[in-house]
Amino acid sequence: MEKIIKQGRLLFGIAITAFGVENLICARFGLAVRGVPWFPGNPFLAYLTGIPLLAADLSIAAHVRARLTAILLGILFLLSALLLEVSKVAANPMSVGTRTVFFETLPMCGSALTLAGTLPAGGSGSRRWDSVLDKLTGLGPYLFGASSVVSVLTISSFSALSPAWCRLGCLGGLFWAYLTGAAFIAAGISIVTKQLDQWGPFLLGTMFVLWF
Repeated sequence: MEKIIKQGRLLFGIAITAFGVENLICARFGLAVRGVPWFPGNPFLAYLTGIPLLAADLSIAAHVRARLTAILLGILFLLSALLLEVSKVAANPMSVGTRTVFFETLPMCGSALTLAGTLPAGGSGSRRWDSVLDKLTGLGPYLFGASSVVSVLTISSFSALSPAWCRLGCLGGLFWAYLTGAAFIAAGISIVTKQLDQWGPFLLGTMFVLWF
């Protein structure tokens, strides 16, 4: 399983590349598409985000200041969630789309910080700074795990997303909605409590890959 888990870094890098390319394409054609993270209707901010995302992926792939890059990515996603999405969720808490963007951005923050925690420290020479970074990366699993548990608030959308061929009898898509919700809760609790904390994220990641 260790060999499979190590591929998570590659998959994370692919996702970051895709987000960077998406931002550049949307900025080029003036598309206002909310995503992770995306600044709708402002091409300058889209370019300002897209280019660093691509640069970050190259940094992580080439092992050049990869830990610092992953931490900066986590901060970017966290600021995006707090400064751009919290107010939207507060203004319209019943909107599934609004909640989904927030609870997609926060786990990306957690993933980036968790990745940073697995990478060797660069040796900045400042123990206080290294201590701050260690505490910040330590938040990664908790942000991801908490987001997984709370994401069941969007369970009503899971039913609509399931294809018609896999809906079971009178339950329809609700079966997959509740199964998915249960998987999110179990994985989130596993990560936060550090109980079976390899198997929980591994099975959750497997579910995401199967969806893909």
